[in-house]
Amino acid sequence: MNNITKTPIESIGYDFIASGYLPEGKDEYHLRNRFNKSGIQYRGLKAAELEILVRNNNSSDNWNNVLVSSQFDPHLVKGCSFFGLIRIGKLEPLSLEFHGLRLPVGLFNSTIINCDFGDNVSIHNVNYFSHFVVGNEVIIANVNELATTSTAKFGNGIIKEGETESQRIWLEVCNENGGRKILPFDGMLTADAYLWSKYRDDQALMNAFYSFTEQKFDAARGHYGLIGDRTVIKNCKMIKDVQIGTDAYIKGANKIKNVTVNSSAEASTQIGEGCELVNGIIGVGCRIFYGVKAVRFFMASHSQLKYGARLINSYLGNNATISCCEVLNSLIYPFHEQHHNNSFLCASLLMGQSNVAAGATIGSNHNSRGADGELIAGRGFWPGLCVSLKHNSRFASFSLLAKGDFPFELNIPIPFSLIINDPTANELRIIPAYWFQYNHYALQRNEWKYKDRDARETKEIALEYRSLAPDSINEIFNALDLLALFAGKAYFKHSEKEIPADEICQAKGRELFHSDDKLLDDLEILAEGFENSKRKVVILKARKAYASFREMVRYYAVGQMVTKFSAADRSYSSFNLRSMSKLQSREEWVNIGGQLVPSSSVAVLLEEIKAKKLNSWDDVHHAYKQLASSSDEHLLQHAVAALLEIERITLEDLTASKLSSLFKGYLATNEKVFQGIVQSREKDMTNPFRKMVYSNATEMEAVLGKMTDNSFVREKDRERKELSLRIENILAKLN
Repeated sequence: MNNITKTPIESIGYDFIASGYLPEGKDEYHLRNRFNKSGIQYRGLKAAELEILVRNNNSSDNWNNVLVSSQFDPHLVKGCSFFGLIRIGKLEPLSLEFHGLRLPVGLFNSTIINCDFGDNVSIHNVNYFSHFVVGNEVIIANVNELATTSTAKFGNGIIKEGETESQRIWLEVCNENGGRKILPFDGMLTADAYLWSKYRDDQALMNAFYSFTEQKFDAARGHYGLIGDRTVIKNCKMIKDVQIGTDAYIKGANKIKNVTVNSSAEASTQIGEGCELVNGIIGVGCRIFYGVKAVRFFMASHSQLKYGARLINSYLGNNATISCCEVLNSLIYPFHEQHHNNSFLCASLLMGQSNVAAGATIGSNHNSRGADGELIAGRGFWPGLCVSLKHNSRFASFSLLAKGDFPFELNIPIPFSLIINDPTANELRIIPAYWFQYNHYALQRNEWKYKDRDARETKEIALEYRSLAPDSINEIFNALDLLALFAGKAYFKHSEKEIPADEICQAKGRELFHSDDKLLDDLEILAEGFENSKRKVVILKARKAYASFREMVRYYAVGQMVTKFSAADRSYSSFNLRSMSKLQSREEWVNIGGQLVPSSSVAVLLEEIKAKKLNSWDDVHHAYKQLASSSDEHLLQHAVAALLEIERITLEDLTASKLSSLFKGYLATNEKVFQGIVQSREKDMTNPFRKMVYSNATEMEAVLGKMTDNSFVREKDRERKELSLRIENILAKLN
């Protein structure tokens, strides 16, 4: 039976904060007054104004509680019922127009309870409008319910006075069993979500994060909903317990409940038809359209949900887009793309720059006795059409999976690989360094695209756009060791000799690769530990991959040095690599929310949090910026260490002559990369199966454009010419 409470009609608009939760000496409006920043000086109604209001079919339980500004026009209030304390700003005989909707300023045909209105608002046909502070020039039309309760939390993971822990909202990211759950809060960064969900074995750290979130918000009851200046809300059913920033646009939403909608003049957030959003936080500049369902969610700034997408118990990073599909229990870093109705993503950590194709099913827990599986993918994770993956699985950076149903759990530590399930041969096939050999265009264009499309006004964390960065370079070194080991074992097996210890096999593999021995092409090189099965995992084109990996390490390392040398802009002595006496060996780096940080720096950060040297989320966010400010030095150290390791030399060997040779090699590789970009694009333009749908070349150019008009190719051509001049200048200084 529904519990319907009966109270006198005079109680409407009063006792918003129950007496047991009202601070001593405060009235029920104390929080409302704190957050009303309009600066409007209110006064009581004049007798003539009251007469006009009554004549215009308005009513109030107590007209003494209706306060107005000095520029209030009572003729612009019609058919409204007021309860409790109402404060109305300037009303002038104007109309407000937005996207073809033009309405007069004023309050019309609405039931309004305990609300403050800024100047020149246009409020029409709001059936129930309760406990909001409304900004200036706001348009609200045709809304069934727009209300705030006294325990509103606006999507934050807190509880109010008198509530129980069971009422707290958690985000159960990365794992369906809740073992990595985090508390959402307005202002949460992807890095916060990662650190909180990752280091679960450190209870002191977990306690600190919990405390930071608790202290960020007031547990007192009685906070009002907010609607910022110039926000437009029309044709919606229910908007409850929300705070909305300035310049937002909400049209046709079915339900928005317990949500913060951040928006600004520079980055307006828009929510469209049929959307149902519950228990969430939305960043500035977001787009949410056409029947989206989101529950227990966080959308970082400039992300998008569209076309019936479902986002549940998940964090979606900046500049990411999800359309049509279903995403559950996932932590998704910036620059994620998932556009297709039949794709599914569950219980996953995707570390950015990912693209999930149609029909992809990422994560099936049915191979476990509980819903506790996880998938972890480094940057650049691209599962192809109809890819099906099982938990637990893990992928190195820039893994590309060919179409197919992968029947076993995978652990692919080699980056930039094409991963193929071959059901005919009943084996898994890996082509390492695939991107470097066959598709420089896609790899380089994505770097350019991510940087170009980063719409954040404030760069709270320093996102890494480049494919060759400390995380992927370290994975390449690991891949080189593995390829050498597997090749050595294949050699001894081919020679029908007893396979010796791993160290001997790895040494033999390196010898074969460094001598570019074509025998490698005849060996069946098998990987170990890549798949949870007994079938073969075959490494294809290993000799080319090994050479490509070594070339790319040099390209990365010397590229960092070229940047540093150009910045020094004086001479080799000012660059002075040999002064780096404290150079450590190549260090591991961690991808925290899209920002790459040396593992030692992450360890220091976590210790400072536990030692209470950092006492709030603001302190932690400032620490991220400090880490970013020192990243250039750390990057150079990592690059030089990587170069010394790949070249098998010491710092003293980096003479002017050696550097000159390295810079020339870098220029040659850059030219190779550019030609790879051009050739990749030319294949699209010259492939007969691409051309066959066009009657002639002119029609094809009209549809696709000319190769010479490709803006990305032109940009890379300009860059390579500039680089050539820079290298010339550097070489002149070295000599």
